[in-house]
Amino acid sequence: MPGFGKPGRGFSRFIKAAVQVSNSSRILRAGSPNSEDDASTGDSTSDDENYSDMKTLTAQGEIPQDFWQIQKLIRYLKIGNQTATVIALCVLNDFDLTKEYAQLAIMDAGGLEVLSNLLETDEMKCKVGALRILRRITVHPAIRKKTTLMGGIDLLIKILSDPDPKLQLLAAETMANLAKFRNARTIVRKNEGIPKLIDILDIDLAKLPNDIEHLDDHSIPIVLQVARGSAFALWSLSKSKRNKLCIKKAGGLPLLARLVKLRQTSILIPVIGTLQVMLLYLCIFKASVPPNRCLEWIQECASEKSYCLAMQSEGMIEDLVRNLSNPNPKLKMLCASAIFRLAEEKESRQLVRAHGGLEPLVILIDETANHENRELMAAVSGAIWKCAFSAENVTKFQDLGLVEVLIRILKDNCDALDDLQFNPQKISVLTNVVGALAECAKNEQNVNVIKDEAGLEPLIKLINTTHPDLLVNVSLALGRCAEDKNTLINIHELDGVRLIWSLLKNTSDRVQASAAWALSPCIRNAPNSGDMVRSFVGGLELICGLLESRDIQVLSAVCYAIANIAKDKENLAVITDHGVIEKLSRLANTDSDLLRAKLAQAIGNCCDWAGNRALFGQSGAVAPLVSYLTTTDLEVHRSTSVALYQLSKDPWNCVTMHQNGVVPHLLRLIGSQDEDVQEASADCLQNIRKLALACEKFRYQHLKT
Repeated sequence: MPGFGKPGRGFSRFIKAAVQVSNSSRILRAGSPNSEDDASTGDSTSDDENYSDMKTLTAQGEIPQDFWQIQKLIRYLKIGNQTATVIALCVLNDFDLTKEYAQLAIMDAGGLEVLSNLLETDEMKCKVGALRILRRITVHPAIRKKTTLMGGIDLLIKILSDPDPKLQLLAAETMANLAKFRNARTIVRKNEGIPKLIDILDIDLAKLPNDIEHLDDHSIPIVLQVARGSAFALWSLSKSKRNKLCIKKAGGLPLLARLVKLRQTSILIPVIGTLQVMLLYLCIFKASVPPNRCLEWIQECASEKSYCLAMQSEGMIEDLVRNLSNPNPKLKMLCASAIFRLAEEKESRQLVRAHGGLEPLVILIDETANHENRELMAAVSGAIWKCAFSAENVTKFQDLGLVEVLIRILKDNCDALDDLQFNPQKISVLTNVVGALAECAKNEQNVNVIKDEAGLEPLIKLINTTHPDLLVNVSLALGRCAEDKNTLINIHELDGVRLIWSLLKNTSDRVQASAAWALSPCIRNAPNSGDMVRSFVGGLELICGLLESRDIQVLSAVCYAIANIAKDKENLAVITDHGVIEKLSRLANTDSDLLRAKLAQAIGNCCDWAGNRALFGQSGAVAPLVSYLTTTDLEVHRSTSVALYQLSKDPWNCVTMHQNGVVPHLLRLIGSQDEDVQEASADCLQNIRKLALACEKFRYQHLKT
């Protein structure tokens, strides 16, 4: 049989394979894939990877001799008996099937059909040999697609139920490759493949060896290898939103969380990779659910909370923190990314601190060797940002010198703004770093560090970027720094206030809202705020125009900014000319307590002009304000009672308030624990009472005459 095997070896290679048939371990060794043929690396490769086809391969010039040898083997597979088939599979598996020409040779010769047919046989050796080849060649997108369309997914799902763990392992690893094809993910879900993969994850951890962390990939128990293959498959399947929900409903998250306890890097990578994708899905779903799915949203959020609690009870966060010190950079990245998702919950942030997770995060982001690994830096900086939501964590970060580290990273990454726009990973790192600085800036000492370490200049420089998430965090950071009057002077000298004001022109509602929130402390704490605001040409007209927005956050932030602007009489006159009274009055009928509080504050400050009090009454703003007092929000009570007091200086407004039943509310609020509410409510009631007494006196005198 000349021609079989590689050039120079001839028939001797084929005979060698035949001899090896007698050694079942040679054929059935299907445990952990070799480093060179690991088809389930877990990388999030896309469906449109840059692979060649036959036409491209032919156009490239001379085709390797191995291409024709592989095609001869495929033809022999089609006509050989059982023994010959097994031998051919062994010989075929000895080729370097990671080469693209080898994969195309198999597909071009009709090898996929033959290999798929072998999966339906009862011969164990044929199944194993076919799966080992499929596992290696299904990295090619065209092979994935063709194998899926031929019904390969159905066959693999059936094999997952086979009692032999070797077959389960190879089927799961092959499915991990196929599931990178979009249609394959759908077929797996519709054919109940996900519950079978999750069942494989349910292993008895107590029966595993104690020294499992020291074993190499090939030496770990087969049951754990199978679970690893299943985790890789679930990682690929989790690209689909519906599959994420299916994994969640089938109980996959608690089982994955249990496996995080293991200290075996090869299984931790796919397990934590799948978990962080699932956690991302839960966070996004919670934040962006459509209004027509309110009931389902409530159920999902309750379920999400239960899963987070389950992960906490399984000690997952402690395991994630421990693996932050693992030498494997991919594992560290996945652990940091998972902490990033979990740290949305206050309890999780506390657990990260309790288990000593803040120190390794700071070490990772400070190490210069990690700065070129953008994926790792994005995950670590994101975890730090979310952990900084807790004040206790900010204090710990302060002791670890985090702010200085963040400022260095900020300076190193914001130089070339033109290149920054086309570097999404660098944008992601900067967004997280600036977000962490914004949270740390809640502490006055950290604000001083930002100022002293020259961190304001790169922050202000980033206002010239166009990425909405980054701009939101930049505005938040500068707004919190502006709470310190000395720091505000530096921001103003660096032209930061004007640039923040310019963000009001941004098309993103989130950017507009964050910029408006940041402007309020800039206006409130500036020593000459009136002159500063008027120095921005068209600034007052711009901010009044934003009262036409439909976004609650934008409206609330703008109302708060107007409340601060109106403290200056000249600025109040300008915004009155821009129709601010009518625009504020149109917003009065709202159910949002946030908007109510800021709107009432703006109305109260605009009433410093006597004529504006009557204008508010004529515009219909008084009656809705009375209904604000029915809420339980103290801030709404405080700002509304002050606004009603200012409005009550106009007699006709007192009449409107009385007609809308304000008196019982004011009597109740006089007993409030907040002194400002007490005083404003009493003053408003006094004005109403004075008007009533004046009316009674007038009526008495009129009747007497």
